[in-house]
Amino acid sequence: MSDDTHHIRQTVRDNYARVVQNGNTCCGTKTSCCGSQPVKLDSTRLGYREIELAELPAQADLGLGCGNPIAIATLKGGETVLDLGCGAGIDCFLAARQVGQQGHVIGVDMTSEMLTQARANAIAGGYSQVEFRLGEIEHLPVADASVDVIISNCVVNLSPDKSQVFREAFRVLKAGGRLALSDVVALAEIPPPLRADPTLYCGCISGAESPLLLQQWLELAGFINIVITPQNKSRDFIADWASGQGLESYVVSATIIAQKQLSPISNLK
Repeated sequence: MSDDTHHIRQTVRDNYARVVQNGNTCCGTKTSCCGSQPVKLDSTRLGYREIELAELPAQADLGLGCGNPIAIATLKGGETVLDLGCGAGIDCFLAARQVGQQGHVIGVDMTSEMLTQARANAIAGGYSQVEFRLGEIEHLPVADASVDVIISNCVVNLSPDKSQVFREAFRVLKAGGRLALSDVVALAEIPPPLRADPTLYCGCISGAESPLLLQQWLELAGFINIVITPQNKSRDFIADWASGQGLESYVVSATIIAQKQLSPISNLK
């Protein structure tokens, strides 16, 4: 691991540990962890429904996402679901309701403080089919070909090695398994000063890449049926992430859907 990669991961880990330590509020301006005013995002702006949020454990929704991957995952009863960068567990618990007691949900996060909160939430909500594992999304603590669906909410952009994330996702998915992500993508060249800002990196801006590059990485990993759909309406809340910097001119939220083919490609590793 390069020094830069290690530094990025540690900076992100420390940032999200503070989210939990500061009382489960987002450390950003209005909607992200990029500022100084600890105001939690209203997750209904991201596509979650009030009725489903009301049924979750009180500390599961930290307001840290940029969309709702459950809305595009088309989950079925009995499926095994993996959440990359699960945080306090909001999407794991919503997934658990859809896959039922015969299903299984695994949340992976590299921040131990998040996992402590997530596990407490699982106990409080009685989610016996949900488990949480400590690990990096570039090196998943998950067996080969053991997962039906992978979800993630505004986390892949935080990885310093996104192509490796997609290779790992491909590895752990069963043949025919699918990827359903909400993430931030760059629709314009992000200026170097913004790219170099560690606060904006932790706030899901500086690590965003173009849809074209993401598609190329997904294809190289072996995925098919790739659809990346920018959500232009997300500019409204992205404008709040660092007021006055015009971030919405460079990045938007997007949905990312892809599938592992039924006959795995033998020469991919």
